[in-house]
Amino acid sequence: MVKFPEASARLFKNIYVCRKCKSKIRASPMKVLAGKVKCRKCKGKFLRPVRKK
Repeated sequence: MVKFPEASARLFKNIYVCRKCKSKIRASPMKVLAGKVKCRKCKGKFLRPVRKK
C-alpha cells in the first residue's frame, strides 16, 4: 500500500485502464463519464479506474 498522499495521487488519481487492451490513460473523470476519452491503442471508449491493490 501507499504510505503517503503524494504517491497515492500519482498512482491512482485520474488514471483509467482500457477494458480491451489494458493500457493506462490519464484523464479527468468528467471526460471519461461523458465518453470523450478514447484509448490510444485500440480506440475503445470502455475505461475503468485502476485497481488499488
